[in-house]
Amino acid sequence: MLYLTHFDAIIIGFGKAGKTLAGELENRDWNVALVEKDKTMYGGTCINIACIPTKLLMHDALEKREYRAAVERKNSVISKLRDKNYHSVADLNKAKVYDAKASFISDSEIEIEAANGKKEVLSADKIFINTGAESVIPPIDGDINSDKVYTSTTLIDEDVLPDKLTIVGGGYIGLEFATMYNAFGSEVSIIVADDKILKSEDSDIAAEITKDMQESGINFIFGERAEKVTEENYNNITVTLSSGNELTSNAILFATGRKPNIEGLGLDNTSAELTNKKEIKVNNHLQTKAENIYALGDVKGGMQFTYTSLDDYRIVKSHLFDDGEYSYDSRTNLHFTMFTDPPYSRAGLTLEEAQEKGYEAAENSMPMSGHPRSHINNELRGLFKAVVDTETKEILGVHLYGVNSEELINLVKLAMDNNIPYTALRDQMYNHPVMSEAFNALFDI
Repeated sequence: MLYLTHFDAIIIGFGKAGKTLAGELENRDWNVALVEKDKTMYGGTCINIACIPTKLLMHDALEKREYRAAVERKNSVISKLRDKNYHSVADLNKAKVYDAKASFISDSEIEIEAANGKKEVLSADKIFINTGAESVIPPIDGDINSDKVYTSTTLIDEDVLPDKLTIVGGGYIGLEFATMYNAFGSEVSIIVADDKILKSEDSDIAAEITKDMQESGINFIFGERAEKVTEENYNNITVTLSSGNELTSNAILFATGRKPNIEGLGLDNTSAELTNKKEIKVNNHLQTKAENIYALGDVKGGMQFTYTSLDDYRIVKSHLFDDGEYSYDSRTNLHFTMFTDPPYSRAGLTLEEAQEKGYEAAENSMPMSGHPRSHINNELRGLFKAVVDTETKEILGVHLYGVNSEELINLVKLAMDNNIPYTALRDQMYNHPVMSEAFNALFDI
């Protein structure tokens, strides 16, 4: 028997935006239901299957920790964080967590189904979709369902290190996993369809990253596509390439992108619409075509980071409770870090992009081998670049390949967002010896 329970708000998905929004709404005396179909996903993608576990494994790999011990530590840390996130919502007075699958019946109602088959209908004045994204394996012939075929979600749960690992895809995820598993001791090969990696990034920095990864022992196979996988025996699996060549290893990782997780949501029963990429279409306040339904995080498309998901919460909060001035268009200079060794971080434009947009653009570069702190760190790899407008003194872009770039990028983004001229970073007095004092020379343009 189905029965109806009404809430002020329903949140579908326990990601960063959803759980933060649940706390905000409960503080404002809203009755909130948070529906999560997978108990291992309390806290969302980042905590459970992405940034936290992968960066922990990267840390332990670079520290030369044994692989199985690193996986065990990863599992322990995730378990603690997952439990903390669960209680951050479940312990609220006016919020309830449902462990169930959710499917829309209408713009204001959803049906939920628990693992035991029990069904219930919930309704709400506002509904927020925060279901994230999932890994994509492209159509490919052969034994694609082999237990030796992995995604970024499944590989990190394996407690046996593959002697040889084949990675299909030379994007950010593929390069991070190549760095990590190479550092643990796997023999890593990356199949890259293009003639080089990171084609949207600065070409000099992409070349430096390629060189450093090759020197670390990673093998790149450029200009090839994986066309078939064949399980050879209990230990080996082979990829047939577009050239007809074959590559045999113990495991294959498909790092070939992620797609919005909308399967089973019943969006056809709502007024919400999808883009041609099957992302949930939203307006500047993250509302769908049904104004009471919002989409936050990866499910709406765009760059898939936990900090952008948190910022989506700020957009919704502004729309619901403030003047709505902070919106999707307010988000500028979106930055990111690729956690290779060393890491690469970026915000803004390359020189070529800036010139195409008509800026009076100039660029400066700084090899990390010339920076004092690099010698202290015993890490001379890396290249920093800055792009500025020489007329307005505006910082147009930064490209930081080197130690601590994941921290330094936040300082530069803060300057960019607040229209601080590049000369301020150039003339700032930094303590010594630190990585940030590289800005004295980098912005001397």
